[in-house]
Amino acid sequence: MSFWQYDKIGYILRIKLTPNASSCGFGDLWISADGLPYLKAYVTVAPEKGKANAELIKMLAKKLSMAKSSLQIINGETEHLKKIRLTVTASSDDTETKLNSLIKENA
Repeated sequence: MSFWQYDKIGYILRIKLTPNASSCGFGDLWISADGLPYLKAYVTVAPEKGKANAELIKMLAKKLSMAKSSLQIINGETEHLKKIRLTVTASSDDTETKLNSLIKENA
């Protein structure tokens, strides 16, 4: 099971965001109590006035080579656990490869 799933509109990404981190980036997967995997993400900015969310969207857009406008938080705006919609016209192996490359495996 992955932290993303594809539907008719695009991809839904499950992200566990940690603001005020020492550096920005992505980590490994975290499994919630209901068994769903979330990608760990870290940003250095504080969670005030949407700054941490904006930084997360900016990081995702850059790593996925997508426009920021193609990413939208659809659940968890003020929480650590977020669902983000990545709007695309069709699923693609390239997009899925980029999504999977965000995961940092623990050695």
